Amino acid sequence: MISAQEALDRLRDGNRRFVSEDWSTQTMPSQTRRREVAMAQQPFAIILGCSDSRVPAEMVFDQGLGDLFVIRVAGNIVAPSQIGSVEFAVERYDTRLVVVLGHSMCGAIQATLEELERPTSGRSQNLRSIVDRVRPSVEELMATELRHDMRALTYHAVRANIRASAAHLRHGSQTIEELIEHGGLRVVGAEYSLETGIVDFFDDWDASVRSEFTPR
Repeated sequence: MISAQEALDRLRDGNRRFVSEDWSTQTMPSQTRRREVAMAQQPFAIILGCSDSRVPAEMVFDQGLGDLFVIRVAGNIVAPSQIGSVEFAVERYDTRLVVVLGHSMCGAIQATLEELERPTSGRSQNLRSIVDRVRPSVEELMATELRHDMRALTYHAVRANIRASAAHLRHGSQTIEELIEHGGLRVVGAEYSLETGIVDFFDDWDASVRSEFTPR
């Protein structure tokens, strides 16, 4: 079993390679690797990320086939299906790191802020279900001075939503709670910068996991 700390180190190293365009030859797809993982997988990290086409987790972390168990949904929200997917991976594959990966200028966050500013009635129930899950984590920001600076508001809203999703995972499942308490499981939040390619790990009780890169 790969520990949460070792898994986190692998992701940080992979992101450094991605940012510097120093790709690892070991993560490149090959017939050999495809055959290796055809019958079984052992992902070392679970990534619950946004569906945004600009944030493919395997590329952002320079990982290959079978390395990551990736769950993607607009706004990296946490609903029962996402919790169940995480439970499946931690129990079936003994994966001990979960990363909630948001990103700068997230469209789901911007849509939620726009809805809070100018409520609409024509949005579909399915789209509204995403906005409604983002809303609690960012609503209180609208009551602060940040409402006068949309760029700053969006930045803080993205991080607030990541923290909320990570907290929901930590406390929304007895299985996950028990593994955090007794099984070495770790749930962390992180933000990918569309502008720089850097992933900043920032939502965790252990300050040592913060990215060595300077945040935006």
